[in-house]
Amino acid sequence: MTGFDRHPDGPYYAVIFTTKRTGGGDREYGEMAEAMARLSEKQPGYLGIESVRGEDGLGITVSYWRDQASIKAWKALAEHLIAQKSGRERWYQWYNLRIAKVERGYSFKK
Repeated sequence: MTGFDRHPDGPYYAVIFTTKRTGGGDREYGEMAEAMARLSEKQPGYLGIESVRGEDGLGITVSYWRDQASIKAWKALAEHLIAQKSGRERWYQWYNLRIAKVERGYSFKK
């Protein structure tokens, strides 16, 4: 998935999606995750994404958006609705989603 290593002028929004995977279905899950990443990149207001998953199935994906209207439009997109349903039925034991306003950011890179 695409990284997010820039800091646009704030504020902008972070959608923090923390999940615990069920066992199995890795190929189908990976395909859906990649499809959603490609689709999100085409959405108005999309800024980037960061994602990690541990061997224990715990994952955190943070997507960044220009405004709350962009987040609402992404949530309601038909293809995304299908992925959400599949996640609840097949791939996640649980998930938590939080939306945070980012006022500023900075980074260090050696």
